[in-house]
Amino acid sequence: MVVHLIDGTYELFRHFYGLRRFTKTDRPLGAVAGVLNTVLQMIEQGATHVGVATDHVIESFRNDLYPGYKTGAGLEPALLAQFHPLEQALADMGVVVWPMVELEADDALASAAKTAEADSRVEKVCIWTPDKDLGQCVRSDRVVQVYRRTKQILDAEGVRKKFGVAPERIPDFLALVGDAADGYPGIAGYGSVGAARAVNQYGALEDWPPAILGERCDTALLFKKLATLRTDAPLFGDVGALRWTGPKEAFGAFAAKSDDARLLPRAMAAPRS
Repeated sequence: MVVHLIDGTYELFRHFYGLRRFTKTDRPLGAVAGVLNTVLQMIEQGATHVGVATDHVIESFRNDLYPGYKTGAGLEPALLAQFHPLEQALADMGVVVWPMVELEADDALASAAKTAEADSRVEKVCIWTPDKDLGQCVRSDRVVQVYRRTKQILDAEGVRKKFGVAPERIPDFLALVGDAADGYPGIAGYGSVGAARAVNQYGALEDWPPAILGERCDTALLFKKLATLRTDAPLFGDVGALRWTGPKEAFGAFAAKSDDARLLPRAMAAPRS
């Protein structure tokens, strides 16, 4: 089987701003319906085992580690108002959803990928997100990262070509170059080429000669901790739990108020596994 793990928060942002660009208005559940249609399209194209991770709240344990880490400040109310309805709508559509509070959606994706990879019945795990930090979860060609917009599929070699380092060294790389989306700046003087070269030469930041980073060592290690995804979230015990078997009865009520006439018939007609 192939397991598909979807970054629900990213998809919600993508559909929210995509709709605004084309319609110039914000429908109350427009982005939610967009995400549901995307998931249904995957099911129509053969996906049988699907899990969606979401940020139930924006803040996580990382905000306690670093005050500059991303928060919900400045998030548009029309977008924020669709976070929780998305989680309920996915559940009503029969899709497994993991709303994260102390951890982030990325941690859920990493945890789910680790659990699925350990199951011998799983042929491949596809992580659908463009977030750079998910590159650390890629394993050979069995756990891959899928960039929906550019239609790229990164296996381990693809991660090396894109970032210049092996998947397991992505946290070290990001600690040096920073991640603007997550709110930490990296270490001054390190661009992507120089960071990749240094990581390949010295390995994990913990193993670097102290003189290289000097007084910046503790900061670099803190940023690495921010970039390192947790893989211990207790999401499911058996990949069979991710099998999609069709919408629940409650989905009809959501579809009716979503202002998208395609949703219910499309969900009812989608192939059941």
